[in-house]
Amino acid sequence: MSRDRRAPLPMIAGRFCEDSVPEYKNFEALKKFLNGSAQIYSRKRTGYCSQCQKALKQAVKRARHVGFLPFVG
Repeated sequence: MSRDRRAPLPMIAGRFCEDSVPEYKNFEALKKFLNGSAQIYSRKRTGYCSQCQKALKQAVKRARHVGFLPFVG
């Protein structure tokens, strides 16, 4: 019984909790954390801890509300 396992997704280059989470005004940097359908990547993919991932989520939501980022890709 062998399981077929997918290869792990590569992390976004050089992003760890020591790096600051981009603000909502810096939408070019926030685009790196969205996939093609404008969904936010998971913590495994971004490399952020839960606190930083929540801050990223809030920044993306603010950028969407202001109109810098799309709600749907």
